[in-house]
Amino acid sequence: MRIETDEVRSHDSQLVPGEIVYDAFVLNARLRQSLVTVRSLGRRGLRVAALETLDGLPAPAFSSRWCQRKAVCQAYEGTKEHLASLEQVLEATGARVLIVSSDGTIEMIRRYRERLEQRVRVALAQEPALAIAVSKERTLEIARRLGVGVPRAVTVGAVSEVGAALHEIGLPAVVKPVESWTGDEQQGVRVASRLVTTPEEARRAIAELTRYGGKTLFQQFISGRRESLSFLYAHGQMYARFAQWVKRTDPPLGGTSVLRQSIAIPPDIGEQGERLVREIELEGYSEVEFRRDSDGHPYLMEINPRLNASIEVAVRAGIDFPYLLYQWVTGERMDVVEGYRPGVWMRHLGGDIATTMASVRQRGRTGVTPPVKAIGEFCASFFVPMGYDYVDWRDPLPMWAATIGYPRQLWRQAKERLS
Repeated sequence: MRIETDEVRSHDSQLVPGEIVYDAFVLNARLRQSLVTVRSLGRRGLRVAALETLDGLPAPAFSSRWCQRKAVCQAYEGTKEHLASLEQVLEATGARVLIVSSDGTIEMIRRYRERLEQRVRVALAQEPALAIAVSKERTLEIARRLGVGVPRAVTVGAVSEVGAALHEIGLPAVVKPVESWTGDEQQGVRVASRLVTTPEEARRAIAELTRYGGKTLFQQFISGRRESLSFLYAHGQMYARFAQWVKRTDPPLGGTSVLRQSIAIPPDIGEQGERLVREIELEGYSEVEFRRDSDGHPYLMEINPRLNASIEVAVRAGIDFPYLLYQWVTGERMDVVEGYRPGVWMRHLGGDIATTMASVRQRGRTGVTPPVKAIGEFCASFFVPMGYDYVDWRDPLPMWAATIGYPRQLWRQAKERLS
């Protein structure tokens, strides 16, 4: 096992054992939300370090002027080697807080949380609530009991059960892993939802999503507007609430948001989402996702108990969730955030290019925007005032790191599709 580190601030070069050198240690440095976190905390004068696993993709957070130490773990995410590397860097940095944004890393932390919390405070909800939030099956069960709308779904664990699921749910449908990360201490993989429109696609999706074990939800397809809520909840009190709607995602159906806008909290899902978070007692940051059907009725999709890729739109609209999360886990006094600016647009340009290309490749597929319309909407978005992920003229280097790494990311995605 080998860890590559890079000191950016010379005054940190001599580390005293037991001394608190860094205020926060941000994992998953390749992710958009990790860069937002580094910038958020760094601007407030906090000392921030970051780590990434052996991934082959660029980690824009490393290039931030506020990233004072970076470390690359020569192991794959979620493995025992990853844990050993993390503990080694925590020992060296004396970090107070650990902030994580990846499903695979969260699963590793859940297994070894008691051991890690002897060194550092983990910015995640406690295990009982976390176990519910990472399981779509358990989340939907509680939502159903609370009267929150949920899509029709059946649990499928093998290809042999697809016929019964088709009879119950019909097509098109969405096949979702019950948990987004599956694997063990030696190897793991993040598995994403799939839209299926034919029985053959359904069998293939079930086979792929269950090959590492685990079960899937064979779920009713709801194609309407996607809206999500973000909360910072602690000690029985809601400290911040935020809502956004997602216009485009990568991939086109149900993927990561690439074009989104802050909106006023819709009364229906606002009440439902908050009730769900309070029922689960999901402290810290969480995102609750809904989709509306053709009649505008909302249906719960899932809960993410971690900072999500679209978090920068909330920060630019006036709610600094990464800093609130830091305050919560350190026990600092927190003020209730009463409002934010609706109408703020944010765009992930690389993801928007990818989803437009996918719309061309998947033309005619259920729910996918026709190519001419997709290209037109992509071009029209340049004329709408908005912010862009990675772009901050006070901190320009992450934008260049992301731009240079984009062709490598496209090449990797192309190889995955071919395989």
